Amino acid sequence: MNLPISEERLRADIEATAEFGAIDAPEGRGRTVLTGTDANRAARDYLTERLGDAGLEVRVDAVGNIAGRWTPTSADPGAPAVASGSHLDSVIEGGIFDGPLGTYAALEAVRAMQEGGTSPDRPIEVVCFTEEEGGRFGEGLTGSAVAAGAESIEETLALTDSEETTLEAALEGIGYRGEGHLAASDWDSWLEVHIEQGTRLESAGEQAGIVTTITGITHCDATITGETDHAGSTPMSTRTDALAAAKEVIGATERAGRQAAGLDPEIGADGGEDGPNGDGGRDTDETAVATVGKIDARPNATNVVPGAVDLGIDIRDVEYETMNRIVEEIEATLERIETDRGVETSFERPFDVTPTPMAQRCRDASRRAAEDAGIAASAMHSDAAHDTMYVARRTNAGMVFAPSRGGYSHSPREWTDWADCAATTRVLAGALADLADV
Repeated sequence: MNLPISEERLRADIEATAEFGAIDAPEGRGRTVLTGTDANRAARDYLTERLGDAGLEVRVDAVGNIAGRWTPTSADPGAPAVASGSHLDSVIEGGIFDGPLGTYAALEAVRAMQEGGTSPDRPIEVVCFTEEEGGRFGEGLTGSAVAAGAESIEETLALTDSEETTLEAALEGIGYRGEGHLAASDWDSWLEVHIEQGTRLESAGEQAGIVTTITGITHCDATITGETDHAGSTPMSTRTDALAAAKEVIGATERAGRQAAGLDPEIGADGGEDGPNGDGGRDTDETAVATVGKIDARPNATNVVPGAVDLGIDIRDVEYETMNRIVEEIEATLERIETDRGVETSFERPFDVTPTPMAQRCRDASRRAAEDAGIAASAMHSDAAHDTMYVARRTNAGMVFAPSRGGYSHSPREWTDWADCAATTRVLAGALADLADV
């Protein structure tokens, strides 16, 4: 099945959305669209208008999730729908494709089915989830977590931003505090199109990727407490330097991540890390990663020995056992530096999402759609989190990736060629039609 996808119409929708929250960028096109802002309202208004133009019945749930339902005459209106979509919020100074491509690919797929005379047996829903990026409220994946029943409506609406504004107030302020509960368990199946945010498709010269597994993600918080002292009058032999101790935790995190990825952890003579490929240790097939991405050293003064350090750690892999091994290595290092350096430590794991395999049914439908459209599509895992992680807990779910030029994402340099956007949307449309055929 090769449905009449309009590249021009898809491009027009994404470019129109790019204007909401647009920023000046020295390279590329960027936007900042945080949940509950004027830019977010404008993006939501534009989407609901386009959904209405296509004849979809639009509803907004209690946490601001938007769904447009197409129930053609061929479909049983009581049958579980096939759903697809993504999100419209962005990170601060993000790109124009992350989220909007998946949202408008879903809408364009429906429009193509309407114009191509497709007669699905099930309704089809186009969905936009609230606060996927976590740029203002919580850790992210907010709307999909509620849709999957992983978080309650009440607790989610009570989330606050840095100024203590609640999500509920922010949604009410832009007119998108709806009613009811958009439940993923009501769907027959789900597919999400997203940019790859990597270079595997670009390197392979392929226009689509069929996701096999979404990586698991763990966020850990480690605190190292020593003694604040004068940097000049405190001898090196009597210091309890929290930052020096934290250095060992940072090193242990990197070593554990590299070992889990099968890389050589030894430091070369030039100070760089040389892996088996001779390319600084980067193996393009690796799946495990471990990062200390946040450091808060106190009091953070040049002439003071640091007395306390907070570390934010991100660990990801498609194997949960591997993630746990990295966590265990970090915990062992914290225990050791308490003895070796006389510091006190604490460790928490506040955010933990296991790897999520995609449903074989959805993968097969996507593969068949790619073959029918003559589009080369590789099987691949996802290195990043997506709303599909939560949806997959409640129904059959899958993802289709579009190439990312240079692998850039969460940046104005994020770019996917329009022809690739259309090709991936063509795969999505065929797969949705397949899944909606009872």
